[in-house]
Amino acid sequence: MSTVCTTCPYCGVGCGVLATPDGQGGASIKGDPDHPANFGRLCSKGSALGETLETEGRLLTPQIGGISAGWDEALDLVAGKFASCIQEHGPDSVAFYVSGQFLTEDYYVANKLMKGYIGSANIDTNSRLCMASSVAGHKRAFGTDTVPGTYEDLEQADLIVLVGSNLAWCHPVLHQRIMAAKEKRALTIINIDPRRTATSDMADMHIGLTPGSDVTLFNGLLAYLEANAAVDTQYVATHVSGFAETITTARKATREAVAEACGLAPDQLEQFYAAFAQTKKVVTIYSQGVNQSSDGTDKVNAIINCHLATGRIGKPGMGPFSVTGQPNAMGGREVGGLANMLASHLDLENAAHRDMVQDFWNSPAMPVAAGLKAVDLFDACATGQIKALWVMCTNPAVSMPRADHVADAMKACDFVVVSDMMEDTDTTRLADVLLPATGWGEKDGTVTNSERRISRQRGFLSAPGQARHDWQIMCDVAKRMGFADGFSYAGPDEVFAEYAALTAKAERFNRDLKLSGLTGMDRADYDALSPVQWPVTARQTGGRMFADGRFHTPDGKARMLPLAPRPSRNQTNRKYDLLLNTGRVRDHWHTMTRTAKAPKLNQHIVEPYVEIHPLDAAARGLCVADLVVIESPHGEMVARAKITDRTPRGVVFAPMHWTGQWASKGRVDAVVAAEVDPVSGQPELKRTAVCLRNFQPSWYGFAVSRTKPERETGYWAMARTAHGWRIEMAGTDTPDDWEVRARRLLNVRDAQAISYTDAGHGQTRIAFSEGGRLVAALFVGPEPVAASRGYLSEALSDRKMSPQILAGRAGADRPDPGAIVCSCFNVGINTIVAAIEKQHLTSVDAIGKALQAGTNCGSCRPELLGILQNKIAKVAAE
Repeated sequence: MSTVCTTCPYCGVGCGVLATPDGQGGASIKGDPDHPANFGRLCSKGSALGETLETEGRLLTPQIGGISAGWDEALDLVAGKFASCIQEHGPDSVAFYVSGQFLTEDYYVANKLMKGYIGSANIDTNSRLCMASSVAGHKRAFGTDTVPGTYEDLEQADLIVLVGSNLAWCHPVLHQRIMAAKEKRALTIINIDPRRTATSDMADMHIGLTPGSDVTLFNGLLAYLEANAAVDTQYVATHVSGFAETITTARKATREAVAEACGLAPDQLEQFYAAFAQTKKVVTIYSQGVNQSSDGTDKVNAIINCHLATGRIGKPGMGPFSVTGQPNAMGGREVGGLANMLASHLDLENAAHRDMVQDFWNSPAMPVAAGLKAVDLFDACATGQIKALWVMCTNPAVSMPRADHVADAMKACDFVVVSDMMEDTDTTRLADVLLPATGWGEKDGTVTNSERRISRQRGFLSAPGQARHDWQIMCDVAKRMGFADGFSYAGPDEVFAEYAALTAKAERFNRDLKLSGLTGMDRADYDALSPVQWPVTARQTGGRMFADGRFHTPDGKARMLPLAPRPSRNQTNRKYDLLLNTGRVRDHWHTMTRTAKAPKLNQHIVEPYVEIHPLDAAARGLCVADLVVIESPHGEMVARAKITDRTPRGVVFAPMHWTGQWASKGRVDAVVAAEVDPVSGQPELKRTAVCLRNFQPSWYGFAVSRTKPERETGYWAMARTAHGWRIEMAGTDTPDDWEVRARRLLNVRDAQAISYTDAGHGQTRIAFSEGGRLVAALFVGPEPVAASRGYLSEALSDRKMSPQILAGRAGADRPDPGAIVCSCFNVGINTIVAAIEKQHLTSVDAIGKALQAGTNCGSCRPELLGILQNKIAKVAAE
């Protein structure tokens, strides 16, 4: 089969992928060495894409009320319901909620249908949760939503400041590019984050500031720059407005005030400020730790202020750099994917912009005001303001703050449609109509990465069942609503051609997004399109923005903004005495509908967890591996305790990925408050007041099985393995007969069983075999089960069941590898530590040479360094 050049569907790095179909519905995956985003590198998730292509669990036919239906029946119903709501209640009675995993062509059609034909701006996206504050900050400073720099700047900088970004886990390929540059020349990395993360371990300095104090920190930096003659006064005078007012406000951030507000030592502040002031080539990379705040836009502008004051923007190795969390958050921004935007970076509330777009579309309607942003949109569903909702390519019943409220809001909505590739998600369970959509490997279109580079996603697999492309589904509905003239596209190439032509029309409004050089392409040109960075015109292709010092404001100058710190409304109190921070893990993506299919991605972190500082844990009587209830006024979750000083005292951290398909109570956003930034509308996902308590089950359990286990009634968290499944459990209802319970739970009703019971210690161990081979095993006790998870999972592949299986550990001839660190080569922490000790390994490269760990995708290299440093520190202490 021929190899297809496509683009990874995960984060905003936008890595090129070479996919070679195997003719049986799968494909081998490699990094594209010619793609300028990654030059052949892939992270652990990208490397495992081939494991996610099987169709188990896919939505294969339309469904109405949970019953399979034909496309015509389903589309007629959707179009009829939306049309009747609009006729009876007006266009603002309906809404779309879409996704940063949409292709640009899908996004464009969705916005054209809602804004230009339905006549409402009630279309928002899960990108509201990740980069809306950057959009708002860019527009306030530059006049447009422009990312100034390129990935090359990260390799050309002499100082990289990472703010609220665990780049090593969330954008691993960019992190690897930076570390490769650091090995070649002098490059300093400063990581600003309340938590100590894998990125912190690879940095020269970690600044563990108090959560939410970023504006104060960067106001202090701006004041330091002025006091130490580091302001580029000529650049400011020529290209910047607002400096005088901004510096007056910044001077209030004295060194003492900053140190107190940020919880930092004055000498650490001095070291950071001096490094920034004395280094010309500085790139400040920021991500969700900045954006996901009730003052996220102010944080963005506080960072930009420092770059504008020093003229460090639009030049090699310099500038503020927002890295996006989704594969096409940038493409969505380009085509008006947010409720307060129009396509081509035009402004919805600008009459001239609206008129131009409406004239270009020849559309019957155009809203004159912004629509409902994500949080408000689901609140409007709860109150009945929204009568019909269409959710596409996302899972808001998991990912939205106050997720239980969002689920209830969808239940309250008169009519809910969900387009998805998976049949069973927390959101599809709430739909009146399900529409099967294609996924990565089947879709065909474009995405834009964090450096403004447009790349093709190309289909290399046939659509399973009756699945259709999202843009096709929307066009089919539009035609049934009477809008056939505007939605008669024969393919995504025609959608892209129209979008490019619209950007050319918009150039007269001094917009930055220019694709006039891509107009006039036919299908062959579109199919052959190579990765290209915008702007693309007859005179320019790609490059840094603002190199000439001209911005897209009325006076052509960038704007600095005076920013006073604003306290969050999410404050602790006597009951809710801790702050909850949320984020990602290394090997999973969003709500796991794709990554949970890949066994290798389930090895690193297999269940929801919560990081708790040792002093906070001791004060609450919590121990390592306890199950912990995290509660807020909005809901609760249950997670495994991970006691560590990597999170500061008073702050706990839990990942965002687990859903009702993979854990019983693992949805962290059920706990998260819905406080939003007043400028961007982005929710504050990094700060919610919570309390902790011990779950206190009567028993704990661990099981492995060749077949997918049934869901338990208490706590459970399951994961797919290379040879079956594993599940962690706990409960308060102790059965009379554990074997009967195990046979039902593990689907082994006819298997032979051997068991061991220690009634005095409350322990039961049961192994089930068929034909002498292990098919399932269950270990139960009054405390978290002490058994080798790796050994038991691998034992499912053995041809003969070991007689010592009930011991839960292999013999001396089969050492326990421990928790997996390197997913690519299945290397565990015990194996790594043993090699360090026995072979006297002193570097990550030496570990790789000995064990292969870290030599493929490289995503585990920060953890390998952390293990190595920890081991060296222990030896030194001895």
